Amino acid sequence: MSEREQLPIDGYDQMPVDMLRDAIRPLGEHDLQVLLDYERAHADRPQVEEILTSRMAELEAGAQPTSGRPPSGHPRPEDERGQQDVGPQKQADRMVPPSHGDPANRERPRLGPHG
Repeated sequence: MSEREQLPIDGYDQMPVDMLRDAIRPLGEHDLQVLLDYERAHADRPQVEEILTSRMAELEAGAQPTSGRPPSGHPRPEDERGQQDVGPQKQADRMVPPSHGDPANRERPRLGPHG
């Protein structure tokens, strides 16, 4: 088992910082220390280190891990996209260029560099 597979949060390396803040809430001091050691050895992101050390300080001051469990990674882009109704029978919407700069539009022809 690799070091990455032993982390207490699946997908830790790809997790955005704002999601990480919530994902560490259920972790205890030992798991936070594991993440902090991994962070320092690999990515060494100061903002993430600050989040981890702040949470460790909260736990040392008496805070309790929240109930629940950390997410199993963040959603992949293909999971966030909806199914599109595409196929040979479908056509794209007609693109209408803006009237400014359209030499075919007599009302508002394209102007040269001096107006």
